[in-house]
Amino acid sequence: MNCNKAKQIDLVSYLKKQGFKTGKTTSNEVWFYSPFRGEKTPSFKVDYLKNVWIDFIDHKGGTIIDFVMIYNNCSIAEALSILSKDSFSFHQQPKYRPVSKKPTYSIKKITELTNQRLLDYLINRKIDLQFAKRFCFQVYYSFSNGKELYGIGFMNDVGGIEIVNIYTRHYRKICLGKKEITTINNNSNVVSLFESWSDYLSYLTLKKQIPQESFIILNSTSLAKKAISLLHDYSIIKTFFDNDEAGDIATNLLIENYQNKVIDNRIHYKSYDDLNDYLMKPK
Repeated sequence: MNCNKAKQIDLVSYLKKQGFKTGKTTSNEVWFYSPFRGEKTPSFKVDYLKNVWIDFIDHKGGTIIDFVMIYNNCSIAEALSILSKDSFSFHQQPKYRPVSKKPTYSIKKITELTNQRLLDYLINRKIDLQFAKRFCFQVYYSFSNGKELYGIGFMNDVGGIEIVNIYTRHYRKICLGKKEITTINNNSNVVSLFESWSDYLSYLTLKKQIPQESFIILNSTSLAKKAISLLHDYSIIKTFFDNDEAGDIATNLLIENYQNKVIDNRIHYKSYDDLNDYLMKPK
């Protein structure tokens, strides 16, 4: 089977055949409970007309080939082989277990933030450098091609590093190591949750101090479910997610589990993309 033929396979039918549960359905789209995680609110949408999908939590999407590659952690050739077999079967296929791979990157060194391009990036985003230097660092690393890169690093709870690279007028976000949340426990009964470290630092910048509360930085709204088990002992749960569908889903997930404990603070920046956007733009 080639790529063109594979893309003609009806994605909705394929997902249903694999046993994935559907939610809301309209004439143009079908919402599924994500195949990539357990969830109470469907966040995985398929466009009937375009025959493509998007996951609003992981911010990923594409064709049926992209889905099979991500779901099975396989190459495009392996995905076409799987689709070739599946297209002739109406039985659910066994889920392929991801094959563990050795890291293709190498961390050269980690230093204090001193590079002017990195500092200018933070300054342009109106983030207080005092807070940035306390929680972030400068990381030098390379991939298998040998080219050394550098960026702003932020550590998660399992040693993975969230990195922002600066390329001319553009920037790129990646994670070296395992994707995970970052927790900062200040022994408070109040906890504030953010989608990214830039939003967390924006919050500190707006407050002009580190409030006496604990913090959880998701590093991706796809990890909102992981935070649920960490919130039992807090009496107040403040959320500062983005003003988009992924932010809605993450906020609703926490409200479903903690009801009147959750305070959705997006009301304070409802006309902006996120908390950093609110910090950057004139009020």
